[in-house]
Amino acid sequence: MSTATDKGHGSFVVEWREGFKTGIGQVDGEHQHLFALVKQLDRENAQQAVDELLEYVVTHFTNEQALMESSGYPDFRAHLALHEQLASQVTEFLLSGSEWTDERVHELRKFLNKWLVGHILTHDLRFGQWYFEHTKARAANPSPVPVRPQRVGWFDRLLGRR
Repeated sequence: MSTATDKGHGSFVVEWREGFKTGIGQVDGEHQHLFALVKQLDRENAQQAVDELLEYVVTHFTNEQALMESSGYPDFRAHLALHEQLASQVTEFLLSGSEWTDERVHELRKFLNKWLVGHILTHDLRFGQWYFEHTKARAANPSPVPVRPQRVGWFDRLLGRR
């Protein structure tokens, strides 16, 4: 994992790498985009970048949770709780100050990158492995999976989406 001081972007820039791949194309593409959004965060565009990042996190969490729920992932509820915990931590951070200084941007970028890396390497890779094994077994022995109603996550409730 590379960390660098990047002029115009402050420090603590984490680049996407192949070791983060879950094997689920949609999830991996969304993870790559999340890293790019965090990398773009700087003092000059902080509020716009944070707004875009939060909007995309909602999209990613919704998509990932839908995959988990529709596939019957046994750790879905625990994973959902992790997503909600991040939402709570980011909300707390955003409410803790109003001025975007270099230090505050660095602190947010560092937190988000550490969370992304830790979450992907621990929880999302586990889901990717389970999903691959489960869908492979299901392809060999197809049985219909009931469609469950979409649940509204914490970010959706925060943003007033239902």
